[in-house]
Amino acid sequence: MRALRLMAWKSEAELTEAPAPTPGPGQVVIKIGGAGACHSDLHLMHDFTAGSLPWSPPFTLGHENAGWVHELGVGVTGLEVGQPVAVMGAWGCGVCQRCRLGIDAYCEDPDRAPIPSGGGGLGLDGGMADLMLVDNARHLIALPEGLTPAQAAPLTDAGLTPYHAVRRSLPKLMPGSTAVIIGVGGLGHVGVQILKAVTAAQVIAVDTRQEALDLATGCGADQALLADDSTVAAIRDATSGHGADVVIDMVGSDETLALAGQSVRTLGDLTLVGIAGGTLPVSFFSLPYEASVQSTYWGSRPELIEVLDLAARGLIAPKVTTFGLDQAMEAYRRMRAGELLGRAVIVP
Repeated sequence: MRALRLMAWKSEAELTEAPAPTPGPGQVVIKIGGAGACHSDLHLMHDFTAGSLPWSPPFTLGHENAGWVHELGVGVTGLEVGQPVAVMGAWGCGVCQRCRLGIDAYCEDPDRAPIPSGGGGLGLDGGMADLMLVDNARHLIALPEGLTPAQAAPLTDAGLTPYHAVRRSLPKLMPGSTAVIIGVGGLGHVGVQILKAVTAAQVIAVDTRQEALDLATGCGADQALLADDSTVAAIRDATSGHGADVVIDMVGSDETLALAGQSVRTLGDLTLVGIAGGTLPVSFFSLPYEASVQSTYWGSRPELIEVLDLAARGLIAPKVTTFGLDQAMEAYRRMRAGELLGRAVIVP
């Protein structure tokens, strides 16, 4: 079968021939119907070095995956060949308290996981291939009716990650509140839709690209602001001088974190999602009183079920550009150059 594999750190992934996987006990092979291309894949190709992560190449890329059950391992029940499914991206030990709650991303016993702090496309072979081996059937979620694998694939990260971030701050997103999303690209434009679907907050989108802001407005943002020296003042003006109740930074650079810190309100939440490597100095007087700074990583299995339900009901819909497997590196090139709006999905 074909597979887009990262063979070494600091290198471009390569489309190669690989053996078709065979499921062991409790495992499932799926036929890929969609694999999302993520900015974190670019970090894997270009930014990491040996020892940076608890795993290393070679492995097949693609941690946003959905498809159809192709082959069941011994002992697997509750699934049928041909059934459309989405793949939960983080694969924990399955035994610790958090994994039992479906929060594998925060597994507390990673040494017992199939791979520490990773999963399919993150140290193990992912979905940029014709077929994918899923380590445990519990990582699969049946797709609700009306949602195809190509539509579902980006929701497993680009939908789940912003949904988890929003859900953490729901008590602060009541009528009269304001939420700011900094960076309305692949994750951020879905975050805007999630905020409009599940909260009563005024939503302000911030980005450096006018085309991204236009997309955010089309997704329901109440206001769209170009990121410049006037952005903080504009957010203050839109909130009667108070600042935003919730600021979600989808970028995570020094500049965006500084903007977030200047925009958040007393008692507000500043949530860091992006992994651009920036830092935010925190001291008693550097932020408004009782502002909370928090980071997130992915989300839980129950939350993914909720995200898929929102999508099946038409309440959220990522903007997607599809590519064939032989065009995957072109998708990454366009993503790196900032030429893509929304999400790229590889459809083998």
